[in-house]
Amino acid sequence: MTTPVTEIAVNFVAERTEVKGFIHSLETGAAVDGPGVRFVFFTSGCQFRCLYCHNPDTWKLHHGREMSVEDALAELKPYAGFLKFAGGVTISGGEPMMQPDFVGAVFKGAKERFGLHTTLDTQGYLHESLPDAWFEAVDLVMLDIKHSDPEQYKKITAQPLQPTLDFARRMAKMGKKMWIRYVLVPGLTDGFDDVERLADFVASLGEVVERVEVLPFHQLGQSKWTELGMAYELADTLPPSAECVARVRGQFAARGFFVS
Repeated sequence: MTTPVTEIAVNFVAERTEVKGFIHSLETGAAVDGPGVRFVFFTSGCQFRCLYCHNPDTWKLHHGREMSVEDALAELKPYAGFLKFAGGVTISGGEPMMQPDFVGAVFKGAKERFGLHTTLDTQGYLHESLPDAWFEAVDLVMLDIKHSDPEQYKKITAQPLQPTLDFARRMAKMGKKMWIRYVLVPGLTDGFDDVERLADFVASLGEVVERVEVLPFHQLGQSKWTELGMAYELADTLPPSAECVARVRGQFAARGFFVS
């Protein structure tokens, strides 16, 4: 009999280093996954099918290295002294909340054993299955919002928009610091009115939003789609122009955000 996710998620309150998860890859000196220098766990498994995903090899849950919480903390330990002052630890994906027991315990261990700043990089879709207590060991949420229009959002991700918006409001209500990420794709996410709508929504979240990151689309992940034998719909899409990037960043900046 399968254990419900809601039951699994609550187990993190007692540190369970025997819990195992699947890690796609690790990065020991990341500079774009949260404040400062980050140690990043990229988890396996994602229920989104984003048209511009640059890591489609993370979609399947068991396509990764299996490790226990203790294994994960052992990977982190040699860098912990430096990271405590230089940055911290980030758990990204894939989608980290697909492995709530494992990810929650790693965050808890990183915080309690090493005193590290912790960042969750997510699209927020699975939050309803997790209690507020799960987020106590998370210092910063990097939230990727793909589009402001529900139909376009589903076209891009194959999933509905509303759970992500609900997650953003939930984090704001909890007072959780957030960075909002927006991938800028010509012809798909660069519409002026769409960006205005998203900027207004983000502004409604209040001061918990520390910055907005506008991330220009690139083709660096196309080869992975080819290797996996998957059709890549955006093969002919060019990166956004400098003028387009400046315009979209300006739309967010007009609401008073620090934008990068």
